[in-house]
Amino acid sequence: MQPKPRVVVDPHFWSMDRLFSPADRERLEQTVDVVWGRDEPMPVEEAIPELETAEAIVCTSWRYGEVGENFPDLRAIIDVSGGFPTALDYEACFTRGIHVLSAAPGFARQVAEMSLGLALACSRGIVSADRAMRAGTEQWLGAGNRDSFLLYGKPVGFLGFGSIAQALQPLLAPFGCRISAHDPWLGDGYLRRCGVEPVDLETLVSGSRVLFVLAAPSVENRALLSREVLERIQPGAVLVLISRAHVVDFDALTDLVSDGRFRAAIDVFPAEPPPLDHPIRRAEGAVLSPHRAGSVPEGFWELGELVVDDLEMLARGLPPRRLQPAAREVVRRLVHP
Repeated sequence: MQPKPRVVVDPHFWSMDRLFSPADRERLEQTVDVVWGRDEPMPVEEAIPELETAEAIVCTSWRYGEVGENFPDLRAIIDVSGGFPTALDYEACFTRGIHVLSAAPGFARQVAEMSLGLALACSRGIVSADRAMRAGTEQWLGAGNRDSFLLYGKPVGFLGFGSIAQALQPLLAPFGCRISAHDPWLGDGYLRRCGVEPVDLETLVSGSRVLFVLAAPSVENRALLSREVLERIQPGAVLVLISRAHVVDFDALTDLVSDGRFRAAIDVFPAEPPPLDHPIRRAEGAVLSPHRAGSVPEGFWELGELVVDDLEMLARGLPPRRLQPAAREVVRRLVHP
């Protein structure tokens, strides 16, 4: 019988039980020889010797030194934090054929579901009505719906068409929304084949009744939604900020929402938590969420499932299929806020 590949499993700030369901924990141990596999961080001085003979590592950051000529058997680095590891020599990995993989797709369904919920909370005034009821200032029946609108049939915009957008798209299908997308990392033909209409940024912003900000932070899109761009959003529209605040001029967003120009649902902030005196906390047109779209306990098991599925592939000498691979053309352009 062929020996099982040795894999360092060092998920540190996630616990093993949080990351792997009992069934996937069993699959993991049947598929690979697990090294460490504990909740606390593996000491680097212990990890480096183990990596000399390991074929893969599951981690939440790269903290094990230079790849270079080291770790000769290493075939895969799997990051389960939701992004790609910093402090990693990607060129060395590409040269040596080491797969660098992110479990980001495992967060997609959780974040997509929350995105839809936040959009509905804004468009139907769910949170503001709750606030009014608790304060005894509610308006009943139609009077309480003056600023509400139905999502059905409305033009929707996606800024970014990665894994979150692709998980959100089928959730919107019952509403019959016409979906446009702006993603400079994808071709128009690809977007059309996925069932969305490619548009430029100005058209996306001005033409969407609900605009979902889903783009990964990059060196090219810091404050892409500048004050000038944000001012083109339709009066009464809804912006859902769910990826990273890096993409938005947050001061301008705060000003415009506070002035009642449009509404916003916000799950991510430039500083987390934002200061207690930050004006966004007092903006009546904002629905605020403390970066919790992708932290549902049962959702973490989906990350573990993806990890074990791809470790099974690697154990068979085949390429991984379910995790997101780092691409030379993309990873150098990403920003890690």
